[in-house]
Amino acid sequence: MTRVVLVAAVALIDADNRVLIAQRPEGKSMAGLWEFPGGKVEAGETPEDALVREIREELGIELCRPCLAPFNFASHSYETFHLLMPLYICKTWEGEISPREGQQVAWVRAMHLSRYDMPPADAPLIPWLRDLLG
Repeated sequence: MTRVVLVAAVALIDADNRVLIAQRPEGKSMAGLWEFPGGKVEAGETPEDALVREIREELGIELCRPCLAPFNFASHSYETFHLLMPLYICKTWEGEISPREGQQVAWVRAMHLSRYDMPPADAPLIPWLRDLLG
């Protein structure tokens, strides 16, 4: 039986309609690939709670929880587990983005996201963001 892993991710969108992506740091699986920030949903957490916690830990900002808008989701089978990943959109947060796990970040126009090497689960979400943001 395949283990299902629930991971929440967010497309942070700035005033110029650019999307923030983060590069997975060395030592993590799929290191070097670019992804939408987020992380595993722990037992007892909602995806929104997990995003607020993970983004605080990873990027040092406070998400506006009511501003997290469910957008789409990825469902992808990897070799050892199946990933279910709701993707939220958020345009409002407090603080300055400051990567805290040694990861690189980039603000990218939606039409240019496909230039970045992303995990198989993230890549199918790009056309949806392109349609939304032009």
